[in-house]
Amino acid sequence: MDSMRVFWSEWAETLRRRGLDGFAAWFLEAAGPLNILGAQLLYIGKPMLGSNWDERIQAAARLLEDDEESQAFIEYLKGQTP
Repeated sequence: MDSMRVFWSEWAETLRRRGLDGFAAWFLEAAGPLNILGAQLLYIGKPMLGSNWDERIQAAARLLEDDEESQAFIEYLKGQTP
């Protein structure tokens, strides 16, 4: 599980800088069961994005597939909000 969390600080910082951290947390909560579809879209789009994004896409897809990890990332985002 920790290997999936490697990118969390990077993602949270990027979202925070763009003012999207609160929206991202809300969206992950609101999407709930639809997150699995987002994960599938990431898997489908992975070949088109190139190998530079491979680990990040894999981590994001796994985050979306796992309800506990999604909730943990939501809490992480809420903790990062100034």
